[in-house]
Amino acid sequence: MGHLIEVAFRGNRKEFFTWDGETPPPLQAGVIVDADRGEDFGRVHATGELAEVRCKGCAHGCGTTPPPRKALRLATKEDARLDYELTAENELARRRSMERVKANGLVMKLTDAEWQWDRRKLTLFFTAEKRVDFRGLVRDLAALFKTRIELKQIGVRDEAKRLGGVGRCGREYCSASWLPDLRPVNLGVAKDQKLSLNPQQISGACGRLMCCLRYEHEFYVQSRRKFPKEGKILLTSRGEEKVITCDIFHERITLRTAEGDSRVIPLAELKAEMAAGEQASGDGMIVASEPEFAHTAEYAVESASVVEIDTQTMSMLDTMEFEAFTVAQVAQVVPPVEPAAVVVPEASADMVASETAPADAGATAEEPSDAPKRKRRRGRRGGRRLRAAEERSKAEDGAPDDDEGDDSDEADD
Repeated sequence: MGHLIEVAFRGNRKEFFTWDGETPPPLQAGVIVDADRGEDFGRVHATGELAEVRCKGCAHGCGTTPPPRKALRLATKEDARLDYELTAENELARRRSMERVKANGLVMKLTDAEWQWDRRKLTLFFTAEKRVDFRGLVRDLAALFKTRIELKQIGVRDEAKRLGGVGRCGREYCSASWLPDLRPVNLGVAKDQKLSLNPQQISGACGRLMCCLRYEHEFYVQSRRKFPKEGKILLTSRGEEKVITCDIFHERITLRTAEGDSRVIPLAELKAEMAAGEQASGDGMIVASEPEFAHTAEYAVESASVVEIDTQTMSMLDTMEFEAFTVAQVAQVVPPVEPAAVVVPEASADMVASETAPADAGATAEEPSDAPKRKRRRGRRGGRRLRAAEERSKAEDGAPDDDEGDDSDEADD
């Protein structure tokens, strides 16, 4: 079984091949490999276990299946000299191709040109914002160079990878030097690291977000899980405090009280204060400030009247567990009052019930025949039914009048 080797070509292009020799070739050695309809020249980039790992993880790898092509032989000095001469011819081919692009009026940018080692194929790499119909351009280039032409559209990241350069850090581009894959980088990565969202500060030479933003992203995500979210209100020994900022490098948190007082506290000390606050709250101590509990219980009262309670009765109520009073419990404490002590607030006609009626359900007071009957509202559902019944009765009473009006109109006609 042959050895797996990774071969690097011009423009940082890499592919995997099978080497049938007893031992794999040394690193950076020139080899002649099987290419598309011919042969190509490249240099060994990785062999052995490293090549197997990269083959499984890289985008240009073939996974667990063996590569379909083989490395034929080691390159000689004459092969290396021919490959060096192609370097100048590549730039010349790119310039001549640009002239044909302008002649055809195509909106595209030719990034690089690469001759195959045996000169049987010329590959042109270009970038474009929209889809380009370059069928006419291919025919012109094939007639110009008398060889097989291949056009490949690449992105701006791949363009920076092929051309290479020096970044703002003073080192060669990661994509052109060692980065195996160009993974996408979104703006959320910069937000998680609290970086400036100015595109000019976090973008690389290609105009996209820098690839190095992903290197420490996992560290920031794991570290921020230990800290509370910014803007959250915590219960500490000083009461309720709001989280302003979190310093993950020094493990410190900036808190601010409702009065505006700020303090910086270590994360370990904050956890201790929060644990003490939870323990105190569990023992029955009131830690958080709660609104003052009014001495008025919400219980069901059938009338809209307000009963005035004297101070002696109020003191009796204070001694009881004032959580949920029922009408029966209040009746045991509150003495009966005279009718004059009942104060009835102003209410609408819909909410006024028969409060002055006798307590006996069977007794009814006589009302004038021409006075409208007042019915008590019985909640939202009862009120809707009552209004619907009144509308139906009005419609039935008004129907004869409409008929009479129609008769009078017919009579006038």
